[in-house]
Formats: sequence, C-alpha cells, structure tokens
Amino acid sequence: MASCLFVVIVVLLISSAHAQPTCATQKFTNKEQYDRCVDLPQLGCYLHWSLDTVKNTVAIVFIAPPATPDGWVSWAINPTGEGMVGSQSLIAYTAANGSMVVNTYNVSSYGGVVKGKLDFDVTDMKAEHSDGVMRIFATVELPENGRTRVNQVWQVGGAVTEEGVPVRHAFGQGNLGSKGILDLLSGEISSGGSGNSKTKKRNIHGILNAVSWGILFPVGIMIARYLRTFPAADPAWFYLHGSLQVSAYGIGVAGWVTGLKLGSESKGVEYTTHRNIGITLFCLATLQVLALFLRPKKGHKIRFYWNIYHHGTGFAVAILGILNVFKGLEILSPSSKWRLSYIIIISSLGIIAIILEAFTWIVVLKRKSNKATKPNGNGDTTRRQSSAP
Repeated sequence: MASCLFVVIVVLLISSAHAQPTCATQKFTNKEQYDRCVDLPQLGCYLHWSLDTVKNTVAIVFIAPPATPDGWVSWAINPTGEGMVGSQSLIAYTAANGSMVVNTYNVSSYGGVVKGKLDFDVTDMKAEHSDGVMRIFATVELPENGRTRVNQVWQVGGAVTEEGVPVRHAFGQGNLGSKGILDLLSGEISSGGSGNSKTKKRNIHGILNAVSWGILFPVGIMIARYLRTFPAADPAWFYLHGSLQVSAYGIGVAGWVTGLKLGSESKGVEYTTHRNIGITLFCLATLQVLALFLRPKKGHKIRFYWNIYHHGTGFAVAILGILNVFKGLEILSPSSKWRLSYIIIISSLGIIAIILEAFTWIVVLKRKSNKATKPNGNGDTTRRQSSAP
C-alpha cells in the first residue's frame, strides 16, 4: 500500500512539473518576484507581471529572443484595438555602443513608428540582453482606471536604423498572431480573432497564386512546347494546354482577388513590387486567355504575328509568376520547408524542360533532315531549309 502511494505521489509530482510553464523557472538579475507569468503563444516570448490595483499600474518583464542579435523586441498595450496600429509600445534594442536601450513608441500605422511619450505613463524602464534573449523591465500605468483586461501586442524584428528606428519585422504566421487579450487578474490570455482570420486569408492567397502562376502556367507552357512535336498528340495537346491554362487563370484570379481584399483590409501595408507584378500578371494572363478564343486560323496572314505575341506573353507570365511567388514567400516568411518545397518543384520542372527541349530539338532536326532529302524522278535529291521548332 505504501509503495502504491509513493508511486502515485511521484506521478503527481512529475505531472505537475511538466504542467509548470517555462516562465515559472525564469530568474532575473534584480531578483524581483512577480505575481504572475505566462508563456506567450507566439515567437517564443514570455511575460511576467505584478498588478497594483491601488495605483492602477502593472510592473512587467517582457522576455523575447530578437530575430537577429542586432534586432529588437517589443511589448505594447493597444488602448483602441487588437492589432498593431494604435499600440503604445516599449521597444528594446542594442545601441551602437553595445548598451541596451528601451524607448517608447507610438505605432500610428504599419509604416509609421514614432518615438515619443505614450498616452499613459511608463516608469522604471530598463533592458537587458543575455543568453540570446532581451528583457524589458517597466512599470506601466493602465490606460483605464479599474480595467484589468488589456489588448497586448508583442513583436520581434531583425534590425534597427542608425537613428534608433526599428526596421519592419517579418510577416510570418508567428509575427501576425502575436497579439491578444491579457487578463491581468486571472492570467488568462486569448488571441484576437481578426488576426487569425487575416493569417488564413494570407495563406489562401499564397497557395492559390503559387499553384496557378507558379506551377500550372509553366506546366501548361511545357505541354504546348513539347507535346505538339509528336503528330500523335495532335490535337490532344492543344485541348490539354488550353484547359490547363484556363484553369490556372481561374485559380490565379481567385488569388488575385484575395490579394486585393487583403490590401483593402491592411491600411498602411504596402508591397509595391509584389502588387505591381500581380496586376501585370492579371492583365497579361487575361489577354493570353482571350487569345485562345481569338486566334486566327493556320495559314492566315497574321497567324505568324499572333504566334509571336502568344508565345512571348506566355513566357512573360511564367517568368513573372515564378518571380512573384518568391516575392510572396519573402513577405509571408513561412517556415523554410515551404520555400524549399517550391524550389524543389520549380527546379524539377526546369530540369524536365531542359531534357525535353534537347529531346525535341533532336526529334525535329532529325525529322527535318529526313524530309530535306527526297529522291525525285531522276534519282536526284532536293534539299529543304530547316527551321527551329
């Protein structure tokens, strides 16, 4: 009986140890003790705090690993909403002389971070950097007297300008989800719903465009380029090529519309190059799809010029599509496996295209050679000029 009780006690102790949050094991150089702590759900960050309901203040320690050793970390309260815009931020970074600096910033927009006094008082600010993490210490006056639920926003970035302005952070899923509501009395945290919804929209936008512009359009071009070499594939290659390109166009338009919707919901966020390439892709692809229905018949005097236009526009769409997929990956900053997966896919298509291109030239040149020399009625031969496929 005693042994069974001992086993139960050991199991309970182990279970409680595993249930203990990481923040509970963290110590500070000032040896201060804080009433509560929480492991924040994104970016590997932690928050410790002690609430003083009489003074309407909260003493906090925010702990976060910067994106790079020369980066910055930030914790903020947003008195007006759940997101970054409107937040009142404490941002810490390493100065040029090696010392740690913590300042207050008003985040008026995604592109505007203004150093200055916050809407509420902040005292006892200091920062530390050791063991790969930065720590912000401060005492913050709560925006509303008696209100103990606050909208918190936290973030990490990779660089700071010489003027001490944080460079824009990445827009990965962790960065976009690093916000929520914090109950200072109970210690409970909840994520903002709008952020999760917007993250899903960004992911849908990225997947749709990667599949359409970045994969299906190049595959459709390869089908037209290489299958038509074989007479047995005619006219099947044409219908396969057309249906694939129209499908890619439909998926691409859905991704494009999703991007427009995201842009309208993200005031102040501008990705000019990515947007302009996307608009150009939509226009060229629309013309390309229309060209399938407006092509002149074989032998028509303008068919030669239509072919030049159609082929040139198709290759332009493929090149711009692949380029914009990489631009999108740069913006979203997903885990490396997604970028690597796309690189493997597009590299495989490139290798297949090179092999098929060589094979096509061999087949076509051999065919031209066979046709170039034909015995006439006198046993002589007549040569015909060969042309590229």
